Amino acid sequence: MSRPPSFTPPPGVRAYRLATARGEFAVFDAAAAAAPRGTAMLLPGFTGSKEDFVALHGPLAEAGYRTVAVDGRGQYESEGPEHDETAYAQDELARDVLAQARALDTPVHLVGHSLGGQIARAAVLLDPSPFVSLTLMSSGPAQISPSQQQRVKLLRDALGVMDMARVWDAIQAMDPPEETDAGDLDDGLDDRDDLRRRWLANSPAQLIATGRQLCTEPDRVAELAAVRLPKHVLSGERDDTWPIPLLDEMAGRLDAHRTVVRDAEHSPNTDQPLETARALAEFWDHTNTG
Repeated sequence: MSRPPSFTPPPGVRAYRLATARGEFAVFDAAAAAAPRGTAMLLPGFTGSKEDFVALHGPLAEAGYRTVAVDGRGQYESEGPEHDETAYAQDELARDVLAQARALDTPVHLVGHSLGGQIARAAVLLDPSPFVSLTLMSSGPAQISPSQQQRVKLLRDALGVMDMARVWDAIQAMDPPEETDAGDLDDGLDDRDDLRRRWLANSPAQLIATGRQLCTEPDRVAELAAVRLPKHVLSGERDDTWPIPLLDEMAGRLDAHRTVVRDAEHSPNTDQPLETARALAEFWDHTNTG
């Protein structure tokens, strides 16, 4: 489970509901502090939320980039059906992303973390026109690793027979699936209430449907490589959801820029936000001038 440094928007970040042709979505929106160089849209991963990018807004604003982090349908503060899994088919979520980008009414640098990367890829494959670049952050070419598939299956099975509160209590005894860098709670930051509140706000159907996607996602790298869009593969130096050599290979197949963030694991955006922001801004700067 991703563990953001705060659930409170930092100074300069506006929380509101972005109105789109496919409904409203909760966002954190930070304007560029320097001369504007572009706009980025940030999609969180499985069990995550827009708060996972909270430490990126400041440094990216200083670099001249507006950043809009989005809760997807049925994710934390964006509503979605509780029991209708068809509402969370990957194609539906990808069309949501296209609607969000169009609502921003400006070309968008698209960033997807983990599951968000696979949804971002699906959106680009449907229609790349709203986007000026794509960054896949800790997001691999196909299904997650076998060990993570087992953990996701346990979660999906639990959600089939227990309510969200009971599942939350049960998973405290183990690291949640896919987002495996939550750390412990003995470092002075007791965020269990915030994490629990976020968990309870998620749609069970969304978690079940997207968990299934993570375990069955096909390799669509060749399709993505054919799209004429600058691409960036960014990860930490350790990751047990998609092994680093697999991400290296994917970057080569995509002819993508590759960044490995030192001392980071599956969530470089929370593990090393300054280095992650610097890598994103440098890639976008190059895209703007290329």
